[in-house]
Amino acid sequence: MVHKHHVAGYDAFVAFMKDFNGNGGAINILFSGAKLANGESWCGDCVEAAPFIETAVNTSAPENSHFIYVDVGDRPTWKDMNNPFRKDTNTHLSVIPTLIRWKNPQRLEGEQCAKADLLELFFSEDD
Repeated sequence: MVHKHHVAGYDAFVAFMKDFNGNGGAINILFSGAKLANGESWCGDCVEAAPFIETAVNTSAPENSHFIYVDVGDRPTWKDMNNPFRKDTNTHLSVIPTLIRWKNPQRLEGEQCAKADLLELFFSEDD
């Protein structure tokens, strides 16, 4: 079973990751725009990619891996070029959605996150 987690905002993300122990399982992190009242992100690319990512997590992610959904904030927060998610060397985001393997080179950005074949490869690659 994939262990799913949700974190909202940069400070909460840093605090969560500081104490997080994946117990040897892969740690996959999706950075996405905040959800609106209708339950969908303000980010159109994030909304488009969401069903592809969900399917890949449920079918391709290894047992005992972790999937962390990180809300990067509302549109004005994200668009600020000084947004800490953009500056942090561990995340270094330039677009959302972005899917990374924590402390590893695996990374999908933007439209790549809506491609089933790339997602399957992402989740099946060993560290």
